[in-house]
Amino acid sequence: MNKQGPVKGKEMNELEVIEGAAVAIKDGKIDWIGSPEETSAIEADQTIDAKGKLVTPGLVEAHTHLVFGGSREKEMALKQRGVPYLEILKQGGGILATVHATREASYEELLQKALFHLDRMAMHGITTVEAKSGYGLDAETELKQLKVVKEAMEKHPLDIVSTFLGAHAIPPEYKDDPESFLTVMSDLFPQIKAENLAEFVDIFTETGVFTVDQSRRYLLKAKEYGFDVKIHADEIDPLGGTQLAAEVGAISGDHLAVATDEGIKQLAASETIGVILPGTSFYLGKDTYAPARKMIDQGTAIAISTDFNPGSSVTENLQLIMSIAALKLKLSPEEIWHAVTVNAANAIARGEEAGSIVEGRKADVVIWDAPNYLYLPYHYGVNHAKTVIKNGAVLYERQAVR
Repeated sequence: MNKQGPVKGKEMNELEVIEGAAVAIKDGKIDWIGSPEETSAIEADQTIDAKGKLVTPGLVEAHTHLVFGGSREKEMALKQRGVPYLEILKQGGGILATVHATREASYEELLQKALFHLDRMAMHGITTVEAKSGYGLDAETELKQLKVVKEAMEKHPLDIVSTFLGAHAIPPEYKDDPESFLTVMSDLFPQIKAENLAEFVDIFTETGVFTVDQSRRYLLKAKEYGFDVKIHADEIDPLGGTQLAAEVGAISGDHLAVATDEGIKQLAASETIGVILPGTSFYLGKDTYAPARKMIDQGTAIAISTDFNPGSSVTENLQLIMSIAALKLKLSPEEIWHAVTVNAANAIARGEEAGSIVEGRKADVVIWDAPNYLYLPYHYGVNHAKTVIKNGAVLYERQAVR
């Protein structure tokens, strides 16, 4: 698994696997890859016996809403009883409940919560993670979230990539004037850039949120300030967000659950990566999943992510999402592994650093309690990570219970 650029189309079904290999790590980087017999000439301070186990690059998490206040477990029973989402909103739930909790939470509370979730991700084999804002919906709280992400970068060993998603929803105070709200959010671009608070700008293009035209103007303005862009596209209604992602040269178009044939065609002809989030459809009990099979067959590069958030995909376990991708998206194990490593890395502009085991690259490696790469999607719902190595150091080691 030593690809660096994204793997597209049918190539996603061709996975490079070395049986019985050995890896040497020096100064936090992959120093050498070869056979076990050749290791006799290597002097090592530490040796890890991975015989009979699977060794892969660290998983890359390309789409999360890491920083938020509170939780929304009380909504699950309402959803099970068929209470419409708009009614849940009226009762003070939904995304606005998270916005309220995030606005009320202190900086330190948000930081400690984010670090807790990052620990969970690391335990499940994730070594690089994207983190969005988007639960502030005002200048003060959005900046607070981004600053939490920046400090988490310094305090947590995982590599974290920051995305500004101020345009995640329309707050009640702007429900009749979304244009003014987008202006408030775009007015933050200079400060975010100056303080290096985010690398990407994202927007939720959806019915009742932001139109394709509004999204286009907003993202093009973000690009003028030097940001790369992402789009929450075609999650519920096929508005053309997939086409917009390709048009504006977004690094990724995310969700894509109802992407049209024309959208898929344009996506496949572009350099934009489709980030598929099957855990969201699963958690919300939907029958519609992104047409990932069609996307790959037409030549698209896709990644897979948890969409970790408090409302529609409450899990830090990317391994579980790999199983859902196999069962619901009908993806092969080979396609899934590309989607959570090299393609996910490229979806957050880390294709030269993460997602592959390459000599000279950061030593982000996971040893799995699994006999082969087919096993993880097959044996679902548990944590198979035995040893997680980040920058050459053991970050997590699961201990036996007996």
